[in-house]
Amino acid sequence: MNIQAKLMEKFLKKFDGTSFCVMFETGEEIHIGTLPPKFKVLVHEPVAYKKLLQSTSLALGEAYMDGDLEIEGDIVEALDEIFKFQNQFKTNRRALKKLLYTSTSKNNQKKEVCSHYNLGNDFYKLWLDPTLSYSCAYFENGDETLEEAQYKKIDHILKKLCLKEGMSLLDIGCGWGFLLIQAAKKYKIHGVGITLSEEQHHAFSKRIKEEGLEEYLKVELMDYRELITSGMQFDRVVSVGMLEHVGRDNYELFFKNVDAVLKEKGIFLLHYISGYGEYPGDAWIKKYIFPGGVIPSLREIISLSADFKYYVQDVESLRRHYVKTLLCWHKAFEEHLPEIGQMFEERFIRMWRMYLCACAASFNNGVIDLHQIQFVKGVNNELPMTRKYQYEK
Repeated sequence: MNIQAKLMEKFLKKFDGTSFCVMFETGEEIHIGTLPPKFKVLVHEPVAYKKLLQSTSLALGEAYMDGDLEIEGDIVEALDEIFKFQNQFKTNRRALKKLLYTSTSKNNQKKEVCSHYNLGNDFYKLWLDPTLSYSCAYFENGDETLEEAQYKKIDHILKKLCLKEGMSLLDIGCGWGFLLIQAAKKYKIHGVGITLSEEQHHAFSKRIKEEGLEEYLKVELMDYRELITSGMQFDRVVSVGMLEHVGRDNYELFFKNVDAVLKEKGIFLLHYISGYGEYPGDAWIKKYIFPGGVIPSLREIISLSADFKYYVQDVESLRRHYVKTLLCWHKAFEEHLPEIGQMFEERFIRMWRMYLCACAASFNNGVIDLHQIQFVKGVNNELPMTRKYQYEK
């Protein structure tokens, strides 16, 4: 065993709270932990010890992408086991400063967001469900298909918005527009969706015409920072899976813009991935998947909302729903590898597989959570006094 392999072995022994085998390219095999192994890691090329200390997730993630590491067995189960001991992961924030703390300027954030969502509508259509919903679904009974669960997620959100015919609704980070389409069909609201992605804007515009909803809906290529000067006013505002792209320095600015367009007594429904603490984010995810992405904590968002006199009506965790959602996406992704392979190289495929599986494991372990918060701007005594309305058929 060469020096790099020995150093890698030394590092991996920090994870002795679990149990797995590691086989090096020489055929030498080591056992981490004392119980029977739950999975096996095949090391074709040892990861440099220095890289493991600088960022464990970046070092191991890149090694998997490059084919230097393989996981024999279920990759989600393996990552799920490893993530139970994330306290052993290392991140040198000083060395990774430029990666972890990117600019929150308007131009840079547009570039970062589009790097993910402009991969192509054809790519996302392969493994998302027909609604093209790229956010946590809602498995009310647990046995729904992904498409059924996405319909139920949208229905759940629309109920929390307490919509009535003729109301106006803004969707910040509207994606491919399914939420607004359903809102217009079911409640006959007038909606506006804003997005930074040209691909999403094009697809949503097309869907509006196909559904014959031009009278009710429109989509704009717009940054949330432009809302404050837009002159628009809405009865309701919703944002699903967008706050993660705002950046910690801009949370107050985000609320200012929401506040500028939401009418008094209006409801703001915020759906976002949350963390227990105020961390800068994972180095591998920020480098390869969501550049600039930061996960807000629940406490900082609720604390900030109080500064704007927003009342917290309801908070719901959908963490376990996101585990099921990601497992569905992963399954569909693997089923469409022939088509994806014609679009992207093998390194991209391995990267995307790691992303979907690592996120599923992270939610399962509570490393991250998913919260829906129902805010009311000021006092509104006309809303239902109980949550019963959220679950009525």
